[in-house]
Amino acid sequence: VNEYASGITAGEIVIDIEGRKHDCVAALVNGEQKDFSSTLDSDCLVEGISGFSNDGIHILRHSAAHLLAQAVTSLYPNAKPTIGPAIDRGFYYDFADLEDFGDAELKVVQKKMHEIARKNLTVERVECTDSELNDLFQANPYKIEIINDKLEDGDSSTIYRQGDWYDLCLGPHVHSTAKLMHVRLTSVSSAFWRGDQSRERLTRIYGIVEPTKDALKATMSAIEEAKKRDHRKLGKDLQLFHVDEDVGQGLILWTPRGAVVRTCLQDFISEHLTRQGYNQVYTPHIGKLDLYRTSGHFPYYQDSQYPPLVEKDMMAKLASEGCTCGELSNMMAAGDIEGYMLKPMNCPHHIKIYASQARSYRDLPLRLAEFGTVYRWEQSGEISGLTRVRGFTQDDAHLFVTEEQIAKEVLGCIELVQVIFEALGMTDYRVRVGLRDPDSSKYVGASEKWDLAEDACRQAADSLGVNWSEEAGEAAFYGPKIDFVVKDVIGREWQLGTVQVDYNLPERFDLSYVGSDNQNHRPVMIHRAPFGSMERFCGVLIEHFAGNFPTWLAPEQVRILPMNDDLIGYADECLKTFKNLGIRADVDDQSSKLGAKIRKAETDKIPHMIILGKREAEEGKVSVRSRNKPSLDGICELNECANTIAEEIKDKSLPQARDSNSQNR
Repeated sequence: VNEYASGITAGEIVIDIEGRKHDCVAALVNGEQKDFSSTLDSDCLVEGISGFSNDGIHILRHSAAHLLAQAVTSLYPNAKPTIGPAIDRGFYYDFADLEDFGDAELKVVQKKMHEIARKNLTVERVECTDSELNDLFQANPYKIEIINDKLEDGDSSTIYRQGDWYDLCLGPHVHSTAKLMHVRLTSVSSAFWRGDQSRERLTRIYGIVEPTKDALKATMSAIEEAKKRDHRKLGKDLQLFHVDEDVGQGLILWTPRGAVVRTCLQDFISEHLTRQGYNQVYTPHIGKLDLYRTSGHFPYYQDSQYPPLVEKDMMAKLASEGCTCGELSNMMAAGDIEGYMLKPMNCPHHIKIYASQARSYRDLPLRLAEFGTVYRWEQSGEISGLTRVRGFTQDDAHLFVTEEQIAKEVLGCIELVQVIFEALGMTDYRVRVGLRDPDSSKYVGASEKWDLAEDACRQAADSLGVNWSEEAGEAAFYGPKIDFVVKDVIGREWQLGTVQVDYNLPERFDLSYVGSDNQNHRPVMIHRAPFGSMERFCGVLIEHFAGNFPTWLAPEQVRILPMNDDLIGYADECLKTFKNLGIRADVDDQSSKLGAKIRKAETDKIPHMIILGKREAEEGKVSVRSRNKPSLDGICELNECANTIAEEIKDKSLPQARDSNSQNR
């Protein structure tokens, strides 16, 4: 315990504790983030927030967004800053009235940012009344709109000033612009004010910032590697999927090669569903609005759903009566007319399967699984390749259980997720357990039932042997959940599998089963989706493996490369041998030179190349050049080669690393 005079600043204490060469960007005072300039006048716990910590990098990014806005407005005085948040892996700022700004202008702005950072300007927090705020930002209608939305009459707020520039913000921020030297602008795009396509179009500038030069260099290397692994580029190059404007944004066309990857994943998980006692079901892609009214998906989540469909006769009748679009929407929301909807979730359909017959406690747990396609209306600016789409297939399942079965069944769901991650080499992951916010009243269900479900989730997470954390307030309103956050080979995190406990929907649909006491009881639902969605998961896999899939997932597992046309007959014999073992193989019978065929196979990321020359044909052998199993390289018997590859596929082996002793012919 250290003693200081009243009025000392948080920054002075951090310097006293950490030394003048500390890497902190702000302070934590009794658990609350504070600027270094904050004065302390009572006993408290003070800790420095390192720029390398999650909180610290967030503060750096937010401060860098301010630096960006200062640089832009000094170069383009007519530009109006709107909002500039910290985001995952960087920051951005949106500007109005920034015309004809493209990638070529980024270097000029970045140079200005470095110039301002080198000035070592003090970043100062200033309290302002609402009247003062309106005076300061009177020339910027976007800031005025924020002030009017956020503040009640008479309220005060804060600005942050650095030099003669200032911005509306609550902070905290770094104490000096010198902390922001290691910044890089990365791209520019368009956006809409407040994400509303009916509002003004803005210019969005993205950037990254790091605490040190070395950290920035490492991040830039990771970004370059991510570009090489971008599933949108690889998906096109490897002919895995296609998005066509005539079909619609965010609607994926799986090509034959991509369909192989998806089918292999579905078959893999289906094997384990059978092992765990699941029953697979099929449900339609559409349902009546009343179904989703009961579940609560309509109208409460209609902003993220496709518009409802109205029967033709009803539409014609309403049109003849002069019904407006607004009146039609109100009638649907009120339930005055019936309609249909592309299903946003599979759970209401599975519930109806459960409710289709009387259930006894002897029937539980009842595990229903479906690779079910659902539809969400994503904003066009948010759609991205396979990872953010408007139609996607979930590896979905719903378990109907008694309260006593929750813990065991949650463990079973987690075991399934672990099997999948292990098979795909995704061993670096963490687990989040989402719990209730004790100060919120939004949750449904009895408190004692929540206690049981939360304890079951904690015990399940604890059994995994991996890092896990509790996050209060992250539970769904109907029950606690477990999320799996996977780190890929270049360090990016992706939320994939999820397991959720649900007391709400059984109540809304009045589900029941007859217990051993011959009385009706309410079941509990467990939602689980190990992949999340097939589209998103495949996108992550493409980037995780950089398109170099394990052999069992590869669309084409073997390519046979005859040196000349005289060897095509022997190549066809080899092809038959491989195909008889269920191996996906093909012959490159083009008249190209062998070197060109090899380069093409490498570009196509084929796991195994079988090279055939005159000698191999005469001896009934093959020359193997393997990307996934370098130990197989060299000349061997055809059957030996085929059986080894078949075994690799059966075992779902991951690619082997190539060492200096491996042949590379």
